[in-house]
Amino acid sequence: MSALPEVSLSVRSSVVPNVLIVEDETALTTLLRYNLEREGYRVFEARDGEEALIIADEAKPDVVILDWMLPHLSGIEVCRRLRGRMDMRNVPIIMLTARGEESDRIRGLDTGADDYITKPFSMTELLARLRAVMRRVRPGLSEDVVTIGDISMDRGSHRVRRAGRDIHLGPTEYRLLDHLMQFPGRVFSREQLLDSVWGSDVYVEARTVDVHVGRLRKALVINDERDPIRTVRSAGYSFDETFG
Repeated sequence: MSALPEVSLSVRSSVVPNVLIVEDETALTTLLRYNLEREGYRVFEARDGEEALIIADEAKPDVVILDWMLPHLSGIEVCRRLRGRMDMRNVPIIMLTARGEESDRIRGLDTGADDYITKPFSMTELLARLRAVMRRVRPGLSEDVVTIGDISMDRGSHRVRRAGRDIHLGPTEYRLLDHLMQFPGRVFSREQLLDSVWGSDVYVEARTVDVHVGRLRKALVINDERDPIRTVRSAGYSFDETFG
């Protein structure tokens, strides 16, 4: 039996950051969940301040995205109470609010928030702010490098290398490889890959997956190198768990 490969993961396998979203707007919560899960975070939700305190106990979040205006308890009060807990004292908190006045920003930061974003905001900005607070407060979670065999992926620099050479991938191939490398050996159907890589709200034919897997293989495999992508007949694709 072949030895299992050495897999080095900073974030994406056994140490997936938990994000608690505290927001009473359903549409915004759905949008946040979709984008955060695509970035590899595990997402928990709370609809009001009291529920947020309960779920924070259960989920042990690594970062909290907290709306200012909430039912039952305000975001400011939730922030104050979380900061009063020993286990939450160093957890990054990003506050979301429609309040843009300087005095409100100062109040939020003084209460213990690490950052403050005024609605409306771009998802790109939020994700950048999220990475920034995690680098600053919990640097171990912000590193995101996966290495299996001679293939490494650095999500921070958006760089893939094999045997010391750079691998140039299109955006879809990059996301596809990213997803497969998170779960070496696990077989994903075409439909599962469509949901995870393209998104459940985008209509793409299942055979499109085959096209992009072909492009990914072409980029990864040169000459006699071993193909790390395994095709499982009538089932789908996986990143070979014995690769390396």
